Amino acid sequence: MSGNIDYTAKPPAKSTAAYVCSPEKALKTILAVEYSNDHSEIIRDELPAIISHWLQDPKADPILLDSSYKDKWTKILSSLGRIEKVGLFPKSTKTADKKVLIDYSGFPLPPVNKKPKFNFIDLFAGIGGFRLALESLGGKCVFSSEWDKHAKETYYSNYGEIPFGDITNFTHTNPNDSAAPEKIPNHDILCGGFPCQPFSQAGRQLGFDDARGTLFYDILTIAKTQRPKVLFLENVKRLRGHDKGRTFQVICNALEEIGYTVYSKVLKAHDYGVPQNRERIFIVAFSEPRSFNFPEPRKYQLYNNLGDILEPDQDEQYTISDKLWEGHQRRLREHKTKGNGFGYSLFTEEDEYANTISARYWKDGSEILIAQKGKNPRILSHRECARLQGYPEEFVPHASKRHGYQQFGNSVAVPVITAIGEEIIKSLRTKQTKIRKSRQ
Repeated sequence: MSGNIDYTAKPPAKSTAAYVCSPEKALKTILAVEYSNDHSEIIRDELPAIISHWLQDPKADPILLDSSYKDKWTKILSSLGRIEKVGLFPKSTKTADKKVLIDYSGFPLPPVNKKPKFNFIDLFAGIGGFRLALESLGGKCVFSSEWDKHAKETYYSNYGEIPFGDITNFTHTNPNDSAAPEKIPNHDILCGGFPCQPFSQAGRQLGFDDARGTLFYDILTIAKTQRPKVLFLENVKRLRGHDKGRTFQVICNALEEIGYTVYSKVLKAHDYGVPQNRERIFIVAFSEPRSFNFPEPRKYQLYNNLGDILEPDQDEQYTISDKLWEGHQRRLREHKTKGNGFGYSLFTEEDEYANTISARYWKDGSEILIAQKGKNPRILSHRECARLQGYPEEFVPHASKRHGYQQFGNSVAVPVITAIGEEIIKSLRTKQTKIRKSRQ
């Protein structure tokens, strides 16, 4: 029955005999049926994610559910196509159910890799920076998770997939529960930018058990259960010195304790094509001993300077008010008097790069203000923030000013992920010889 349904990223030909259905309609139709049935609390809460994931891989069993649901949902959509074609009460009882084609062409960044080179999961997914990069390298996302509802809205509006919510629903359970690590689809690469959290002070070994109670422990739990070939993780630069270096030591030791070879390095986004001084630490860990080198800087170039991402004659809504500008200048004077470096940062289009954009940028824009002739400085627009993080022009930011800025501030710089991803794939394809650990 599953052969009756497929998906497409391109507009279907008008001559197609299949019933063409939008993902939105398919999702609403199946949800209407399932919400009337009994399900566990977790499955009921996650039904939108379960169904939207399945629509992008209809030959697979739905996550958290058995194969009977695949057949059931295929029949629902196929019958829907037949009803729309010949009516609710056809004259012939032999009328066949229609083949269904889920049309993702209306989404900016639809699923494209039906025959992927590798599969990956997108944890702490945000707005999909890892997904964009790894899909561009031929990968297919088979599972995504993000707890923030506004980030999930942006994710869906761009990729047509609703991420699952709290990842701990999958990791704080046992194999017999409706949700467990075993229920996450098999994958080659686990990726995610996990939160920086202090670890327990009770442990002495600085390893796996010390990570309990943190979201990194959930990554470890999935890795220990699923054994992906690669863990591809991102965090703030200060992770290395967090808690006097103890946090980073626990992370590396815990990964090695479950059999992974660990590499890490701090990379700067402006070395990989975007005009932003964003430094982040990246951790790449292999389930089997492999040599690995992080990508060399300056190999990639999307933009030459800050001016390349700026819109000329930007709308007045981005120019800061007299009150805010006076406040920025006053605080800068106060900070200088106290001898610290805090204050606003002013840039022009000639500058090579800007500061790191943060999740607080929506408040006052102080870390990146753009100078304007004859008027107050302005903040970046959502589109300019997207470019600053290496997102393509077709990417659609969140409609809310606040949430849009927060999401870009929390995101990864996509070109850096792409560059590292290329080296990961190269390492997986290369016959391994001498292993060299690298914690730079």
